[in-house]
Amino acid sequence: MKLNYIKTTLIFGLAAMVGCKQKEETKSYGPVSADDIKAHIAVLANDSLMGRKPFGPGEPKAINYISSEFKKLGLAPGNNGSYFQDVPMVEITNTPSDSMVVSGPKGRFSFKKADDFVVFSRREQDTIQLKNAPMVFAGYGIVAPEYHWNDYAGLNVKGKVVVVLVNDPGFKAPEKLFKGDTMTYYGRWTYKFEEAARQGAAGVLIVHQTEPASYGWQVVRTSNTGSKLYLQQADKHMGRCQVEGWITEATAGKIFGAAGITGDLRAIARKKDFKAIPLNMNVTVGISLKLKYAMSHNVVAILKGTEKPDETIIYSAHWDHLGVGAPVKGDSIYNGAVDNASGAASLLAIAKTFAQATTKPKRSIVFLAVTAEEQGLLGSEYYATHPIFPLAKTVANLNMDALGFFGPTKDLAITGKGQNDLDDYVAAEAAKFGLELKGDARPGAGSYYRSDHFNFAKVGVPALDMNNGANSIEHGEEWGKAKKKEYNDSNYHQPSDNYSADMDCTGMAEIANILYNIGVKLADETTFPGWKAGSEFKALRK
Repeated sequence: MKLNYIKTTLIFGLAAMVGCKQKEETKSYGPVSADDIKAHIAVLANDSLMGRKPFGPGEPKAINYISSEFKKLGLAPGNNGSYFQDVPMVEITNTPSDSMVVSGPKGRFSFKKADDFVVFSRREQDTIQLKNAPMVFAGYGIVAPEYHWNDYAGLNVKGKVVVVLVNDPGFKAPEKLFKGDTMTYYGRWTYKFEEAARQGAAGVLIVHQTEPASYGWQVVRTSNTGSKLYLQQADKHMGRCQVEGWITEATAGKIFGAAGITGDLRAIARKKDFKAIPLNMNVTVGISLKLKYAMSHNVVAILKGTEKPDETIIYSAHWDHLGVGAPVKGDSIYNGAVDNASGAASLLAIAKTFAQATTKPKRSIVFLAVTAEEQGLLGSEYYATHPIFPLAKTVANLNMDALGFFGPTKDLAITGKGQNDLDDYVAAEAAKFGLELKGDARPGAGSYYRSDHFNFAKVGVPALDMNNGANSIEHGEEWGKAKKKEYNDSNYHQPSDNYSADMDCTGMAEIANILYNIGVKLADETTFPGWKAGSEFKALRK
């Protein structure tokens, strides 16, 4: 572990020093200052915050810094006189049995933990045991009336384990199904777990395939072992399946082969006359659970509107990262400078711009720094299900997560482009500055469902997540693509995601300024943006 800790009392001095230094070196970009963003990153990604993991020693330092900055700007506390919203969570450490046994008339298999499968449970109890639970192949595990799709039609899964495929039927399909290669929420693994629980299944196992998942097995393995945080629920998560998990494609091949199912599983499951297939195989696996209850916090401030204070535009960014973990090249502090000190810093910089503007907005502006995004978007989920400001009068959510760190670009990227009317606001801003507007580089990855804006979408609030494109103004597109790839391959969720004095924050300011301008426009309008035709969230807003 690094040893150069800085006492909390020095953090604010560090921010001021960095800010002064950068004003001499860096050209500001627009009313939202790149210098301000950089100064905040230097504080939030400092070793003294220990990687900003919820429940950890870095949480009070991070949230007190953010709230103190809000207070210095003269922004009012956003939660009945407090800058904090309590978020009750439970930490569950799952220890599965070393092997998962699957047996049937055509064979018996013993699969190895982590290498062949990962399983876990949200249920708040000491042990979970599935013994000889029947397995059934439920295709993609989707019930989507608007697409006339129901993989569970006529199927009783009580006491059974459903095996389902990742992504949705549209991915790489020869005919147009769902949204084609653009993932819908029905393709997201979180949905598949939720739907299996609604159907009453005892367990659910997703078959991992790298291309439709958009990540390799190592991501599944590292993301689902050890401890995980969940929001506390009144039913102690007893409404969830007893066991949730993943199996490798090779593991699935052995199980399906013994069941007499061969060929392309995706092709089989996307047939219009597909019916769930009993595998005539039973699964046995156990889990020991260790529980810890604690409170984390969202940070919230508000600038009251002058004419319609009850209508709100919410800017959001998550303040948390991964804390202290396995050392890599001697460094064990996962500082998350890009992910997501950049977003939290930009939130503070936008707040400053609003606070210092001569003309105040007609609608209220809310600044929300949420907890536990890295644990499954928990802070934003809690806010969306326990809103401080009425959702029906929440105009929009503008989210910032892992902003571009290699300078301004000639293009902008909207995550989930085509979902709602906020795209049109971005297009208008892009046109002003001659910027090219793009959608997801990998639409099949389902990125729209992977950051905090999604929880606002789930309750019907139009939500926007955008970032820099790859076409660097200074170095060109190939250089920009290489920089993004380098970050994703080497620094994403690694201790190397560190603050550096050489970090270029002008691209972050580019995005922050566009989001600021959109917020100003939304605040002075009388209408509400909506969802576009074909969006799975359109009906929720109605």
